[in-house]
Order: sequence, then C-alpha cells, then structure tokens
Amino acid sequence: MKLGFDPIWFNVVMSINLELALITPPVGMNLFVLQGISPESKMTNIVRGVIPFAAAMALEIVLLCFVPSIATWLPGVLK
Repeated sequence: MKLGFDPIWFNVVMSINLELALITPPVGMNLFVLQGISPESKMTNIVRGVIPFAAAMALEIVLLCFVPSIATWLPGVLK
C-alpha cells in the first residue's frame, strides 16, 4: 500500500500471473497434470491447446495494469 497499489488489484493480478505461469512451458505444472490425465496426448498438442488461454491471460494482465478499476469495481460495489 505504501507503493500506491491497491491490495485487491495486486492480488487479482498476482493470481492471474500465477495461473499463467502454471500453464506455460517449460515448467508449467498443469501441463504435466494434463499429460498424466491423458497419457495418449502428446505434450505438443497440450501446449497448442493452452496457447489461446495463455494469450487471454496475458492480455488480461495488461488490461488490468492500464485500467485497474476493472479489478476493484465489484469489491467496491459490495462494500
């Protein structure tokens, strides 16, 4: 808070960033979970399937950085 960040906004951005890290190679843990669930699927097919979701999350993080009120609107309404 001393740096001027809203703690709710920071937590939303960090949660999205964490999930993005879990679905992107080379260490994407969720990719290995999907491989374990569906052993007949190749890792390249799994990574190709994850690309649209990773792009959407990256775009969402950029959008939240430029318009932080998107992340704080609903908590503000509920207060």
